[in-house]
Amino acid sequence: MSVGDGALAAMLVSELGGGEVTESFGQSTAHVPLADWVRASHLARDMLGCAMFDHLSVHDHGGPAESGLEWDVVAHVVVPTSCAGLLLRTTLPTGAVLPSVTDTWAGAAWHEREAAEMAGIEVSGHPDLRPLLLAPGTGLHPLRKETLLVSRAVRPWPGRMEPGESAVQPSAGRRRATAPGLPPEGWGDQ
Repeated sequence: MSVGDGALAAMLVSELGGGEVTESFGQSTAHVPLADWVRASHLARDMLGCAMFDHLSVHDHGGPAESGLEWDVVAHVVVPTSCAGLLLRTTLPTGAVLPSVTDTWAGAAWHEREAAEMAGIEVSGHPDLRPLLLAPGTGLHPLRKETLLVSRAVRPWPGRMEPGESAVQPSAGRRRATAPGLPPEGWGDQ
């Protein structure tokens, strides 16, 4: 089974009349504009036969200090009769709203809830965006790099030391990278 079948991606982009097919590590992806996200999902199901929904994920661009993050939203769907897979991707700019594809694939509901809760992405048209793990109203989005994770401030970060180094004496000449989610120096000192 191919996760990202090039022929499926090319047919989708051609029928949609926009977007592009990209290839990476032998897998092809149909990258469509955000405005065509729902229409592309309908075409994938109805025209290409991608009736089986596998997963939807979000990945951010940039580092912890950057503002204006964009998100890649990637869905993987499969043609059950041939086991050919289609990777469907769109880019969600900062502040943009992701239209729900739960009308196309009901299985996307859980994944969209996770994207809303963990990454703070606003999803429109979703039937039920209740939180999955966090208490309602916390406002915490752990997958965002700018989110301060207090547990990292009170416990040593395991990535701080190299093998063989002691916590007391770091090796000289090597700059330490700050782990994502770690508050700035002096945070919490009162």
